[in-house]
Amino acid sequence: MADIAKKTKRYPSDLTDEEWERIAPLLPRPAKKGRKPVVDLREVLNAIRYMARSGGGWRMLPKDFPPWQTVYWWFRRFVRMFLFRTIHDVALMIDRERSGRAAQPTAGVIDSQSIKAPAAKKRGYDAGKKIVGRKRHIAVDTDGRLLMVNLTTADISDSAGAQMILHAIRTRWPWIKHLFADGAYDRRKLMDKAALEDFVIEIVRRIDTEPGFKVLPRRWVVERTFAWMTRWRRLVRDYEQRIDVSKAMIHVALGSLLLRRITH
Repeated sequence: MADIAKKTKRYPSDLTDEEWERIAPLLPRPAKKGRKPVVDLREVLNAIRYMARSGGGWRMLPKDFPPWQTVYWWFRRFVRMFLFRTIHDVALMIDRERSGRAAQPTAGVIDSQSIKAPAAKKRGYDAGKKIVGRKRHIAVDTDGRLLMVNLTTADISDSAGAQMILHAIRTRWPWIKHLFADGAYDRRKLMDKAALEDFVIEIVRRIDTEPGFKVLPRRWVVERTFAWMTRWRRLVRDYEQRIDVSKAMIHVALGSLLLRRITH
């Protein structure tokens, strides 16, 4: 990490030269006609990563970044292009191959996390966690890399949220056949939906009845992914009004982690 900090020369969240070389081909090319662009897209990405890592607002970007209006305009364009998701998924497949696995996962783990969402237009109340906000329904591979994320109001149950993402998982990661989950997902409607989408959901239950935290097979992997997400202060709470922006911030954070892992 000390060597990476020296390469960034400014903020730890900045792209290094090696990271920039990997993602530069995925960025939009400037138009052949008209005025030449005056904005450095590398600096725009640095600003977005800085904001996600530090938890600051758009108007609080340091002066050595481009104006916040410019950064936000490009951010919205990148969201419409699904750029952050593309960077994340490409880095995910490279990282799997680097660790000796197939690029396409065949098994995953599903879980959810309720978080406060003070700026959301629609919120719900999670009676179990006593949280008013949104719920993140995610699927990860067996090493904890994010495969799919869906955001709902916090009052949506885990099984209902999982039903919403099963078809998306099948479309985006067609080789997945096996999913692990906890007891909250042992519901008939979810199992019927899983059978329709050609999934096998294995419920991992606690054997003992002692209170307190217990490390369970498979299920601890997705909990670690939630911990990775909350290291990025913008994701400690859901500060976004729009759901698509909130999903993009998650892909910015976890895509940056994967990009740094495969590059350094």
